[in-house]
Order: sequence, then structure tokens, then C-alpha cells
Amino acid sequence: MKLHLRDLITRSETYLVLSFFIALLFISIYIFYTPNFYNGSSPVKFDIGRNESFGSVVDRLYEKGIIPSKANFRIAAFLYGAEKKIRAARFYIPNGLSYLDLLDLFISGKCNFARKVTIKNGQSIKWLGSKLKYDVFIDSALFVEKANDTNFIKTLGLKEKSLEGYLFPKSYSIYEFSKPEEVLKIFYQGFKDFFVDSLKRRADELNMSVHEVLTLASIIEGETNIAAEMPRISGVYHNRLNRGMRLQADPTIQYLIPGGWRRLLFADLEIDSPYNTYKYAGLPPAPINNPGKDAILAALYPEQNNYLYFVADGSGGHKFAKTHNQHLRNVREYRRWLRSQKKK
Repeated sequence: MKLHLRDLITRSETYLVLSFFIALLFISIYIFYTPNFYNGSSPVKFDIGRNESFGSVVDRLYEKGIIPSKANFRIAAFLYGAEKKIRAARFYIPNGLSYLDLLDLFISGKCNFARKVTIKNGQSIKWLGSKLKYDVFIDSALFVEKANDTNFIKTLGLKEKSLEGYLFPKSYSIYEFSKPEEVLKIFYQGFKDFFVDSLKRRADELNMSVHEVLTLASIIEGETNIAAEMPRISGVYHNRLNRGMRLQADPTIQYLIPGGWRRLLFADLEIDSPYNTYKYAGLPPAPINNPGKDAILAALYPEQNNYLYFVADGSGGHKFAKTHNQHLRNVREYRRWLRSQKKK
């Protein structure tokens, strides 16, 4: 026997079912398409971390007042198939987005991605500005300006004129188009995380301030890329400082020369600057680059030796001397090596 729908339910029951589904449709439209408004200025910056769970994202959106209901947002995401499509990035959420509009933003809207930025040992603030411009589209000039802005530096709890030396070399995750202040805080936090209380106590034992340690470390960093050699070079500089001798450190002269490193001339040694350690005794006023952990530890824990001089050996390392005469012999050997290389 063939049955028809009208044989199963009455006309009134049909209208009731249709009314239910129409009501459900309107409720769904109202819930999922109606704009949601939050308090405060618009847009709201919202970062979604790499490997962050969808539940965590929902909780933070609710805590910030961006969505009025966690349950409704979860339902919208389920119906939209969005839980696995949301991107890890920085978003700027305008006021008045519906649940579905917000999901659209997270899935395909405008955002800034986090990128890996590595500060290498001995890089300067100016060099970092160029790198950040290329890697994460940050205004390099503004970055350098903020790194030397004493008012901003005071907000970090420092009384220095520049953050040179305080931006710790390692890899960081930085969002594209971040403000220079935010990035500088991240780099400085890297230094604070490294320079723990035990290192501060060691600086006190040497009667050195943290600033002086970083200044010496930056010179050591400028002298060699060989980590194993750094404590010996540090020992030389500590010996010279303790005797009141001028450091005569070439990296401090290179720091004064515009346009990057080059072979030094005798005239360069006459530059009148407190950074010229050939003219003035003691440490220069501030770090000349951002030293890495090996150079900082070398400055704090110098090798105990009687060396007062060193010169390049032609193979990437240095020869060390306790007397000036021995140093002069090492210099002559190095110059012979240089002449031999020119003939090749």
C-alpha cells in the first residue's frame, strides 16, 4: 500500500513542523549573523599562538568580551567546519563582527604572521633594524630611534642612553609589522632571562656593573668568533684594566668608522672619541654591539693568565704574549703571513 505524507501527518501538524524549522532558521541567523559588540576601543589586537587549542582561543575571546557566548561560538565553528582551519597569527578584530564574520577573519582575513628572527652574536642595533625591515616589515629607522630613546629605555628600568648590548642574541618569534617598542621589549627580555642573579653576583665580585660587563663582552665579541678563545682574550683585557693600561682594542676603532669594518689605518687610531681605546684608558662608555652568551660569560669568567697582548695568527685565531718584545715578534710573523697571502 502506497503512503503519502498527508496520510502520516495532518495539515496542522505540517504547519507546526514548518514553523519550527523556520523559527530555528531565524534563531540561527540571529545568533550566528547578528553583530557582537565589545566594550573599549576598536580594533582589538588578538594573537593566536602556534599549536594553541581551539578551546583556548574561545576562552580568551570570551574573557576579552569579544564574544558573548562560548557555546554559540563553538556551535558556529562546528557548523562552519572552522576548528582546524583557524590560523596562528596576529589579528585586529573590529567591533561588531558576528560569529561567522569572526571565523572568516581567523580563516582567511587579513592578519600578521609570526616569523623567526635570529639575532646573531655581535650584531648592532643598526644592523638589526635592517634585518627587521626585511624579515618582518618593521620601520628600521624607527626601530633604531626607539632603541636610543632614553624615555623609552627608562620604561624598561634602565638608565642607559642606548639598548646597544642589551638585545640578547638568539632566535625569537616576531609578528610582522610589530611596533619597534614591542620588539625591543622582547629582545631585552631575552637578556634579562639570561643574566640571572648568579651572574649579577659574579659582576659584583669583579667590581663591575652589568653595563661594564656588557661593554667588555662586546669588545671580546668583536675580537673573535671562536668561543674557546674568548676567556683568554678576556683575561688579557682584565690584566690591562687592572694595570691601568689602555685596551688598544681594534673593534672599538671599527665602531667609530662609518660604513662598516675595514682594515685600520694609523690615522684611525687618532680619532678623538671616548670609544677610542688607543687614546683613552679604561672601558669605552657603552657596548659597541650586542654580545652573545659566550662573550658575556668570558667577560665574567676570564682565564687567569699573564698575557697582556695578542695579535691575529692568520688562521682565525690569535697569538698571545706576556711581554711587548714577544708581541712585536708575533706582529712581524703576522705581517709576513699577510705579505705571503698577497703574492698568491
